[in-house]
Amino acid sequence: MRFKSSQRIAAIENLKENDFDVVIIGAGITGAGIALQTAASGLRTAIIDMQDFAEGTSSRSTKLVHGGIRYLKTFDVDVVADTVGERARVQQVAPHIPRPSHMLMPLYDDSEATFTPMSAEIAMEIYDKLAEVPADSPYVHRLLTAEESHDYLPMLDHQGLVGLAIYLDYQNNDARLTIENIKQAVSDGAVAVSHLKATAVTADGDGKKISVEDTFTKEVFDIKGKVVVNAAGPWHDTITKIADETTKDTIRPTKGVHLVINQDRLPVPNTVYFDSGFHDGRMIFVIPRANKTYFGTTDTDYSGDYLHPKVEQADVDYLLATINSHFPNAHITIDDVQSSWAGLRPLIGGAGDYNGNTTKKTASDESLHELNTKLDQYFNNEIDRHEVDEQLSDLTSSGDKSASSVSRGFQIKAENGIVNVSGGKLTDYRLMASETLEKLVGIFADKFATKVTPIDSTKYQVSGGHFNPNDVDAELEKYAEELEKYEVNEVKAKEIANLYGSNTPEIIEYIKTGVSAPKLSVAETSMLHYAIDKEFVLRPIDYFLRRTNYLLFKSEDLERLETPVIDEMAKILEWSDDTKQAMTEEYTRLRDEAQLKALKEEAK
Repeated sequence: MRFKSSQRIAAIENLKENDFDVVIIGAGITGAGIALQTAASGLRTAIIDMQDFAEGTSSRSTKLVHGGIRYLKTFDVDVVADTVGERARVQQVAPHIPRPSHMLMPLYDDSEATFTPMSAEIAMEIYDKLAEVPADSPYVHRLLTAEESHDYLPMLDHQGLVGLAIYLDYQNNDARLTIENIKQAVSDGAVAVSHLKATAVTADGDGKKISVEDTFTKEVFDIKGKVVVNAAGPWHDTITKIADETTKDTIRPTKGVHLVINQDRLPVPNTVYFDSGFHDGRMIFVIPRANKTYFGTTDTDYSGDYLHPKVEQADVDYLLATINSHFPNAHITIDDVQSSWAGLRPLIGGAGDYNGNTTKKTASDESLHELNTKLDQYFNNEIDRHEVDEQLSDLTSSGDKSASSVSRGFQIKAENGIVNVSGGKLTDYRLMASETLEKLVGIFADKFATKVTPIDSTKYQVSGGHFNPNDVDAELEKYAEELEKYEVNEVKAKEIANLYGSNTPEIIEYIKTGVSAPKLSVAETSMLHYAIDKEFVLRPIDYFLRRTNYLLFKSEDLERLETPVIDEMAKILEWSDDTKQAMTEEYTRLRDEAQLKALKEEAK
């Protein structure tokens, strides 16, 4: 394929001509978070990915920064404390992306149910303490009766319903969070290039040589770095193999599927979170977003093509069955599905996932109450943490200090100049990056006699997040008002402000030029030009799916936008006719897959 991306061309020359301190393989949220911290800490950083940035797992999550209240059922207090703590930190460093919302958890009279009303009330009290939710917050927890639940969620199945738990959680834009981390890393000196596939990692003096292939041009060249970080997610084990490491396979990928429908087909005021109803340990989310409602996830073991997991008929059948069971008057069918996605979670081999899919359900209402009392004493400074740990130990009949039955879900291991980062969940990305940087600090001190001073990543804001995180709505409203001064309508102004945060003034600079591509508004043209110039967009699918989410949540605009966007990309990137045709065909194929066109045809 022939195209001209001045940003990418210059970055590739940089990779060829310079040696780096750290070369990161994998530019999902984990690799992006590591790149931000290493670059900001003064390490010469390169980050590559064989696909678009965030094209794998990091654009295919449930799009929440999830608190994991369900772990309290198994006394995993440390896990919940870590998770809600990290969630708060992510909101501080990327305030335009994670946004607080209510989580609604229906409670049923079912012996297999995760919570009873009493245990849910106690768990939410503990959760609010761990998350430091102020008593006067609009997001402080509450428990509705079955009658109140009917008014709040009229479409919900009320047979056997005994209550509705409401508490704080955060919605997220996973792909935007990833790209904003990478943009910040680049602004701090990192070199980031997509569509470079690592084919070998070999010794090169005291450092490493990473052989890569440009998947567009098929050019092969080497990148030199002192240390390699393997942040390849589901491909973690592939990288250990091409590096000829002794590390055993560790990743057990599971596939998660989500389906998107019009909000009027399943109107819910906030995220709803419930047991699947099939007694399989899975939890289902139903989430309102941008006049749509989406739901998932399936969470099944996966052994297919990692590059291209697909939504299959069995996935659709499972989700429709559980949705129509919990919302019996909805009658959702495959024809209602406007878009979908399938993604892989790079779980470390073994049981358990971030939804709390564990087999240990030992917490009774009484034992949760005992724990809550002990935590009250701890938060009131009446006892120390040791007494809480002893209480947890007694409750779980475990000698472990933390009594945590579920690990944090990630591992960071250094071997022969490679730091392998495996497992984890999006909520923990900053923590994983911070612990990876700690490993690198040790390596550079021991092997290269170089002192590295880590940044305080709890306060280091990502690109687009450079504004007051404690007054997000007011800050974004200011950006939207600035856009309206340039004849951008209110709806579009709010969309741009929410997408780009403190980078909105850069969009305004494009708007000031007055340039309008054929059949695109000035604002639409400016967004596209900014994405190509500043956000590494090379293909139509990059723009429609990962930079704007139009394919998922604004499908009604696609027919109008597709051709003019592709025409403008072809012009700017100087595509040949063959390249334009290939790019268009790829986009059309992936759009049709997301819209389940083949499955819908088979269902007729």
